[in-house]
Amino acid sequence: MTRGPSDAGHQGAAALHGGMDATTAPHRIPPEMPQYGEANHVFEMMQNMLEQLLIHQPKDPIPFMINHLQRNNDYVPKIVILGPPASGKTTIAMWLCKHLNSNLLSVANLMAKEFSSLAADARRHYQKFKTVPSMLLIRLVQERLSEEDCVRRGWILDGIPETREQALMIQTLGIVPRHVIVLSAPDTVLIERNLGKRLDPQTGEIYHTTFDWPPESEIQNRLMVPAGISEGETAQKLLEYHRNITRILPSYPKILKVIPADQPCVDVFSQALTYVQSIHRSNAPFTPRVLLCGPVGSGKSLQAALLAQKYGLVNVCCGQLLKEAVADKSKYCEMILPFFEKEAAVPDSIIMKVLSQRLDQQDCVERGWVLHGFPRDLDQAHVLDSWGYKPNRVFFLNVPFDSIAERLTLRRTDPVTGERYHLMYKPPPTMEIQARLLQNPKDADERIKLRMDLFYRNAADLEQFYRQAITLNGDQDPYTVFEYIESGIINPLPKKVP
Repeated sequence: MTRGPSDAGHQGAAALHGGMDATTAPHRIPPEMPQYGEANHVFEMMQNMLEQLLIHQPKDPIPFMINHLQRNNDYVPKIVILGPPASGKTTIAMWLCKHLNSNLLSVANLMAKEFSSLAADARRHYQKFKTVPSMLLIRLVQERLSEEDCVRRGWILDGIPETREQALMIQTLGIVPRHVIVLSAPDTVLIERNLGKRLDPQTGEIYHTTFDWPPESEIQNRLMVPAGISEGETAQKLLEYHRNITRILPSYPKILKVIPADQPCVDVFSQALTYVQSIHRSNAPFTPRVLLCGPVGSGKSLQAALLAQKYGLVNVCCGQLLKEAVADKSKYCEMILPFFEKEAAVPDSIIMKVLSQRLDQQDCVERGWVLHGFPRDLDQAHVLDSWGYKPNRVFFLNVPFDSIAERLTLRRTDPVTGERYHLMYKPPPTMEIQARLLQNPKDADERIKLRMDLFYRNAADLEQFYRQAITLNGDQDPYTVFEYIESGIINPLPKKVP
């Protein structure tokens, strides 16, 4: 294939401008940029603001965005709780409301709202037909959500939306819940439970003759049987609920949690609270910078290798880096060698030079890293931090001394082949090999105990320094430990508490 003069001219120009051409030059992103973005939830902030702009379509976007940012309410509760009659959704909604200091919205309290012409219309309609038209109910919800307390402290919708039509109306108005909980239980259980319901007319609290009877006789005496709880009426409502719920659920595919309601109320509440306090996985670009801490023999090297293999992270073992620097006769070799020869600790200043040279390489910046073997104490953590290397996931692997002793004191090496064995988990294949195996002096019982004591003496300070660290039981199957570490990396960091 021949090339014309225009092709050659184009290539010459490309070569000339290569340093400036955005399509050809690899651009180094300073590590501080993604660190700042993640620490301050910049991506999520922009995503939320863009959503609000597209939903509300203000004539002048700039003041709208300023107002949105000043509200600072992207993380307030926005919860929908659905469930059949007698599933306990009102009780769970009320408990969540008290716990989260939020606002409860139900059909009953929306209709009871004073000084609202919409609420007055809803009451009149309900007295006549025992229902509130969907459009009127959703306008009531919209009116209530625009009030300052809902904007500032969020909201919990109890039993709303009731139909797919209402769910679509809510979405069209830009009312977007962050968590949707659906309570579920067999109909027979619900019918039986409904028959025992009692209402306190003064507080609106619901009690139950079997499960939740108030101890105060004063409250007992004023309890009333609510309307519409007979077996036939409940069965009819359940039929209607099942017909509607299957059409509502597709509206909330990624934010939905079903909780079995056929268990003690406190257990349902505990699961609901855990869910609504979780932050959904973000679409933000994320480069893991993982730090594994743990005593000798806790499995840090294996976990780092698994993470590197599955997620393409760079496996950075501090001890290994120092050995490689000496073996490769690098510029730091002469600094490190005297300490190796004396079996003395290499000073932090030298370690940081070797470490920074590795962590600044492009593969670490782009793909992320998993570091182990450093820092071992608070001073080293401060040094690492001051050089700008801030891990965004920190894990402490806790393993008791007996388990570590079993792991390490039974390790042996074949001096002929270099093969490593474990007398319990990977015994040598022949008696001849077993006879020549050697134990590393570092694996002797007393040496391990000293190293473990040293780690746990410093661990409390390190945990205090890395406040968002996750502590794991490292004394279990390594793949189980890996699953815990994996979930800690995949799930978002909790939002910083001011």
